[in-house]
Amino acid sequence: MDIDVRGPRFGAALTAVVLAAVLITGNAWLLAWQTLAFALGAAGGVGRSPYGWLFRTAVRPRIGPPTEFEPPEPPRFAQMVGLAFAVLGLVGYAVGPQWLGTAATAAALAAAFLNAVFGYCLGCEMYLLVRRLTVRAE
Repeated sequence: MDIDVRGPRFGAALTAVVLAAVLITGNAWLLAWQTLAFALGAAGGVGRSPYGWLFRTAVRPRIGPPTEFEPPEPPRFAQMVGLAFAVLGLVGYAVGPQWLGTAATAAALAAAFLNAVFGYCLGCEMYLLVRRLTVRAE
């Protein structure tokens, strides 16, 4: 079943705020929270993430029904990509090197920012590219 396109953008906006706070503070616990949010979104789809729940319960009722939909697989793949970067960031902040934590968090922030502000989902585009390549390979 397709999902409301506004949900992943809302989640990306919250993600961008959290990741910016991580970069400003260097707080590994805050990055651990974001890692958990990515893990839940990757495992159950963006609607199962904490940000998806917040969108569904607090935001969507106030902004009305959706007019655009998208398949859930590309945003879910994007959550997996975000999870990979968040885990790398956690490793960097927790055991070093520090630059790894900063670089991985900054990369995830850049992707979240693009989605939140411009509606351009890098992870979704990666998903589509992987699909095209695997279909041609078969």
